Amino acid sequence: MTTKTQHESKTRLLDAALRVIRSKGYSAATVDDICQAARLTKGSFFHYFKSKEDLGLAAAEHFAAMADRGFASAPYRSASDPVDRVLGYVDLRASMLRGELPEFTCLLGTMVQEAYDTYPAIRQACDRYISEHAALVATDIAEAKRRYNPDATWSPESLALFTQAVIQGAFILAKAKHGAEVAAQCLAHLRRYLETQFAPGRARAAK
Repeated sequence: MTTKTQHESKTRLLDAALRVIRSKGYSAATVDDICQAARLTKGSFFHYFKSKEDLGLAAAEHFAAMADRGFASAPYRSASDPVDRVLGYVDLRASMLRGELPEFTCLLGTMVQEAYDTYPAIRQACDRYISEHAALVATDIAEAKRRYNPDATWSPESLALFTQAVIQGAFILAKAKHGAEVAAQCLAHLRRYLETQFAPGRARAAK
C-alpha cells in the first residue's frame, strides 16, 4: 500500500466518522458503522486508530482543520470593515444550514454534549478547537470594538464565545425540531444583536 493510498484510506475513515457521529452521536456510532460508511475493513480501521476514542480525537482535529480552511478562504474575510467581517461570518454560518441535519451540525458540539464527563480527552479536544475557532472570530470583534465601541464593557473574547453558544444552541434546536428553520432564526437574531453593538459607532464614523 502506497503512502498516498494510506492517506486516502485514513481520510475516508475520518470523513465517515464525521457523517456517522453527526448522524448517530458519538456513543451510538460503532466502529462497524464507520467502516461500512468508509467502505473499508475493520483491519484498516485498527491500522490507523487504536480505538473509537482515538478516532474521535482524530475526527475532532480533522473537522476543525476543515472548518479553519473553509472560513480562512471565505469571501467575507476580504471585507475592509471589521464589522462587515463579523456579520459576514454569521451570514456564512447561516448559509451553511442546508441539507440534512448531519450535513451542517457541528461534530465538536455533538461529541462534547455526550462525552464531557465520560471521555475527558474528547471533551478537552472539543474545548480546544471550539475555543480556537472563537479566538479567530474574536480578532475581528476586537478590531470592530476598537474602531466603533471602545468603551463597551464586554471583551471580544466573551462576545466571540457568545457567538459560538448561539450557533451550538441553534444546532440543538434544529435537532429537536428536526429542521434548519429555527437555527436560521437564531442566527438572524445573533446578527441583529451584533449589529447593535457597533451601529452607533459606525453611524458616527460615517458623518
